[in-house]
Amino acid sequence: MTITSAHIPAIVALIAGILILVMPRLLNFIVAIYLIAVGLIGLGALRFLHL
Repeated sequence: MTITSAHIPAIVALIAGILILVMPRLLNFIVAIYLIAVGLIGLGALRFLHL
């Protein structure tokens, strides 16, 4: 897989989500789940769900 400029926001979202999960609070937890989901969708990991 070649990383293009289209993948950068997804990678940043994944990294931000993981970093937020290190220091969990309710809002941080919700935001972290959202960022991880956006990152996975952006990278095409959920392609099998036909979203």
